[in-house]
Amino acid sequence: MHLEWNKLKTPGYLEIGLAVILIITMAGIGGWKRHQSVVIAKEAEMIHKVEVENQNAKEKQESKTKKSEEKNEDDSVQETTANGQYPIMGESPVTVEQLVSYFKSAGVAYPTEELKKGGADSIETFATMYCEEAAAEGVRPEVAFVQTMKETGWLQFGGDVSVEQFNFAGLGTTGGGVPGNAYPDVRTGIRAQIQHLKAYASTEPLNQACVDERYEYVLKGCAPYVEWLGQRENPAGTGWATAEKYGYSIVSMIGKM
Repeated sequence: MHLEWNKLKTPGYLEIGLAVILIITMAGIGGWKRHQSVVIAKEAEMIHKVEVENQNAKEKQESKTKKSEEKNEDDSVQETTANGQYPIMGESPVTVEQLVSYFKSAGVAYPTEELKKGGADSIETFATMYCEEAAAEGVRPEVAFVQTMKETGWLQFGGDVSVEQFNFAGLGTTGGGVPGNAYPDVRTGIRAQIQHLKAYASTEPLNQACVDERYEYVLKGCAPYVEWLGQRENPAGTGWATAEKYGYSIVSMIGKM
């Protein structure tokens, strides 16, 4: 009887033991899963934090770059008007299109028939030559172009110099009917004007062969600023023209451009 009872009870203990083991195992698995969920959540939180920090750093850098670019633009403008004056020499942001638009704003006709004979059949070609010749000598194209508009009355001429001379800045004229210099074509006339401007503005030698007959007579570097082109305003008492505020009027015209 005693043996039979043990035989009957033994399976019960096994079942209890197995149940306990199963419970412990399941608890362990559940805990591991909860642990893994916590780890994954923390990793996700960390990744999000890094992404936010990276985005903030990127935005900060972009803001810094933008401010730097704006500062450079401001510095460029300040450099253009160094010491409150407008330099004749230097790089310029002015484009051919701006020169063309400026001429057209005057509402006058381009002398196509006359200037076509000299190689400039349109205002676009004319303005392009100014930009090219100015770049060759390091002169700001707007300075020479606007001076031409002033000297020729927006290419209408009518003074001592005739359009056929291709003399766009009154080189060699002294008034009283003296016609001044004449050039074989439009480009040569433009080149002579720009070389004459460089003679006033810089002590550097010319980069192209000299076509300005009066280049040697200029005191080199005596007028680095447009405002000093007028003899009355030039500290050395020399300049391009005797008219009062001559250079200042050119700067005013450039400002309107």
